[in-house]
Amino acid sequence: MAENGMPGPVCDLSSVRESVCIHTRKIFDSCRDKDCIEDLRFYPTTAAQEILSGCQMIRGGTAELLYVYTDVEPVTFNRGFYSIDMRFFYRVTLQVAAGTPRCAEAEGLCVFDKRCILFGSEGSAKIFTSDTVMDDLDIPGRVSTNLPTAVVEAVDPIVLDTRMAENCSCGCECCLAELPGYITQCFSQPLVLNDCGSRRYYVTLGQFTLVRLERDTQLLIPVYDYCIPQTECCTDDQQDPCGLFRSVAFPVSEFFPPNTVEMPKDYVSTRNYCACK
Repeated sequence: MAENGMPGPVCDLSSVRESVCIHTRKIFDSCRDKDCIEDLRFYPTTAAQEILSGCQMIRGGTAELLYVYTDVEPVTFNRGFYSIDMRFFYRVTLQVAAGTPRCAEAEGLCVFDKRCILFGSEGSAKIFTSDTVMDDLDIPGRVSTNLPTAVVEAVDPIVLDTRMAENCSCGCECCLAELPGYITQCFSQPLVLNDCGSRRYYVTLGQFTLVRLERDTQLLIPVYDYCIPQTECCTDDQQDPCGLFRSVAFPVSEFFPPNTVEMPKDYVSTRNYCACK
C-alpha cells in the first residue's frame, strides 16, 4: 500500500490513484436565513404562570431549540421544486422581576412556522435493501425511495425582546390545539395553552438557519488511498491548571475601564449579551 495521505488541502493531483463510485447524498439546493421572529406567543408552564401573575418586569431570557418538524411536498406546476414547511419548537426561560431582589425564572414554549422552496430535481425510484445473514435467508430492509430529504441545521436562538400585553377579547389569536408528546415531555410541568387571564406574553427571537435538499445518488470521485488514522489514542486527559491559567490574558479593562464599549458582533457574544440584559 502506498504511503497514506492525510485529509486537508490538495497540492498535487498526481497522487490520485483511481476513480471510484460511491453512494452518498448529494445536495441539490440549499439556503440560509437570519430570521428576526417578532412577537412569538409564550406558553408558560403552570408554575411559570403563577410567577408571571405577580410579574412587574421581564428582564430578558434564554431560549433553546428543542426540535424542528419538517414536511416536504412538491410544488404544483413547478417541476423539480419542493416546498419545505418547518415548525420550530423552543423552550424559553424568562427572567422575571416579581418584587424580590432576585429574578425568578419562568419556563415555557414558543412555536415558529417557516416555509421555503428549494430545487430537489426529479425521480421516484423504489429502493430495496437487505441485511446479509450467513446460511439463512437475508433479512429484508425497509423499502425506501430516492425522494429528496430536507435537512435543517439551526443554532439556539437569541432572545432579542420580551413584552407583556393585555389579553385580546376578540378571539383573533389562535392557540395551540395539540402538541407532540416528545415536546410536552421536555417540560417538567404541564403547559398552559389556553390562558384566559388578563395578560399574554410575547418573545422576539433571532434565529440562524441552514436548509438543504438532499437525494441519495451515486457519484464518481477521485481517491488517493484508504484513510488510516495517524494519531495515537490519548488516555491522559489531565491538564495543568496553572498552565491553563497562565495562558489567560491579563484583564486590563477590568482594572482600567475603557472610554467606549463595543457592541457584540458575533453569535456567541450577542446571545450572551441579550440573555442577561
